[in-house]
Amino acid sequence: MDSRRRVPRTDAVLADPRLAEAAERLGRRLVKAAVAVAQEQARSGRIAPERVPDVAAEALPVRATSLRPVINATGVLLHTNLGRAPLSRPARDAILAAAGCTDVEFDLASGTRARRGRGVTEALGRAVPAAEAVHVVNNNAAGLVLAATALAAGKAIVVSRGELVEIGDGFRLPDLLTSTGARLREVGTTNRTTVTDYVQAVTPETGFVLKVHPSNFRVEGFTASASVHDLVVALRGTDVPVLADIGSGLLGPDPRLPGEPDADTMLRAGAGLVLASGDKLLGGPQAGLLLGGAALVGRLRRHPLARALRVDKLTVAALEATLAGPPTPTAQALAADLDALMRRAKRLAARLCASALDARPVASHAAVGGGGAPGLVLASAAVTLPEPFGSIMRGGDPAVVGRVESGRLLLDLRAVPPERDDDIYAAVVAAARSAGAAASAVPPARRGRREPAASRPAWEDGNGGSGCASRP
Repeated sequence: MDSRRRVPRTDAVLADPRLAEAAERLGRRLVKAAVAVAQEQARSGRIAPERVPDVAAEALPVRATSLRPVINATGVLLHTNLGRAPLSRPARDAILAAAGCTDVEFDLASGTRARRGRGVTEALGRAVPAAEAVHVVNNNAAGLVLAATALAAGKAIVVSRGELVEIGDGFRLPDLLTSTGARLREVGTTNRTTVTDYVQAVTPETGFVLKVHPSNFRVEGFTASASVHDLVVALRGTDVPVLADIGSGLLGPDPRLPGEPDADTMLRAGAGLVLASGDKLLGGPQAGLLLGGAALVGRLRRHPLARALRVDKLTVAALEATLAGPPTPTAQALAADLDALMRRAKRLAARLCASALDARPVASHAAVGGGGAPGLVLASAAVTLPEPFGSIMRGGDPAVVGRVESGRLLLDLRAVPPERDDDIYAAVVAAARSAGAAASAVPPARRGRREPAASRPAWEDGNGGSGCASRP
């Protein structure tokens, strides 16, 4: 009998409990497509007909998104390419609670419309006492666009040449500001800008003076800059506000980040408006935070562009939970004890060595990242592995991403919650098995003779051992 006649019907395959469950989780269309591919493999003789349900189930993705979870072992706490701040458990729970219908813009008591996101604005106001009013948009760049459009369209923005920054992916602050119809009045030089430079540039056509924290670089040596307080004092008697873009989202002073500006301090220094990010040092979801005087924030909130830049209900929920909840994963990583980090590294390396893998605990260094605290070095601890483990572990689920230094893969633990150490151990062991299987897949004619080092499993030393016993 022709084996192609034994290929099971689509409806019969879809009745398999694994595929029926997957159809509920991933959608019937995707599951049906996987079944069709498996059936075609059976018709062509590449698999046995009875294997169709198994092959279809194995081909299905684990989740309904192409985004894959990553364990951030790079040593960069706020890694932009990895989504910046990981959300706290309360923030994740809040997103789930808000995923269905919710009272984001509805008063349940009266049954009438209510102010959108009132809970998060109240929480933000409590977190920054010096702010008379607050508003939230979808990111910090959106906040700048809204401010420039509402306050300076057709007017000039006075800003230091040394603060016209470029951030990731070619995004340049001057391009953003001029796209709103505002003109830039650059003052000072790259390394020195004084209060007098600003004052002399202010005219009746000035919309506002902008101070930008150079969050991803430092200028050292023969330098000078004007503080927000000095600018406010010098401009007293004019109606020109001083806006401070602090970028990193630090709401109040933090002794661990002595050079990092914070929103409360900037407002107490007289800034009319402070702009910050929600997904950096605050440790919340992507959002732009606008904090300042009631009249100024009110102008921004009432501007037509505010509607286009507003945040969705999931961001509202996560941001409120972040503000009201316990220390975020970002805050915990900043506060991590160095001795505790080294103990974790030693335990993890010892477990891996017990599995015959070349793993070594080492002192490391970490950074805040995400445009926060440039130049600040955070002492840390890491586990090092042979470099080839890096690419293999990036292919796992969850993926583990580290960094390479001096020919070794470093898995820095400062940004890794302690409860994920077991996941890292499992990922390394799985990577070793994967590499071992690949190294053993040698044509029969080549077996029986010693392979070059590049063909052997990456963790073997010259004698075929783990290398752990000889580590320093």
